[in-house]
Amino acid sequence: MKVRNIKIAIKSKDDLAQEVKTVWESLEKGEKVQKKEGIYFENLETMRKVLTEERLRILKVIKKDHPSSIYALAKLLKRDSKNTFDDVNYLAKAGLISLKKKIGGREITTPVVDYDKIVLEISV
Repeated sequence: MKVRNIKIAIKSKDDLAQEVKTVWESLEKGEKVQKKEGIYFENLETMRKVLTEERLRILKVIKKDHPSSIYALAKLLKRDSKNTFDDVNYLAKAGLISLKKKIGGREITTPVVDYDKIVLEISV
C-alpha cells in the first residue's frame, strides 16, 4: 500500500498572494506549473481550532476502523451522534475527510480518511 500524506501549512495572506502571483506569471509565460495540494491556515491558532485533540481522534478512528456511517463512528468513539456529526462535517469542510453517500432505504454517510499522515509545514 502506498503511503499518502496530506500537507497542512501555515501561510499568511501575503505569502499566499505572492504564491498566486508567481504561478500566474509563470502561466502567462507558458511555463508549466507544478500542482501543489494541501490545506493552508493563516496562523497556528486557526489550525488549532480545526485540529483539536478530539477531531484528531476522529481521524484516527476513521482510518483504523473504517466505520460504515457517522452513527457507527459515534458508537466507536462513545460520543453523542449529533456532536460527532458536527465534527465530521467540519472536518469534511476543511478537506481532511471525504464523505461517501449511499442510498439504500435511507441515506448513509460514510466518513473516509484516504491518507496516512498529516505533515505540518511552518515557514520561519
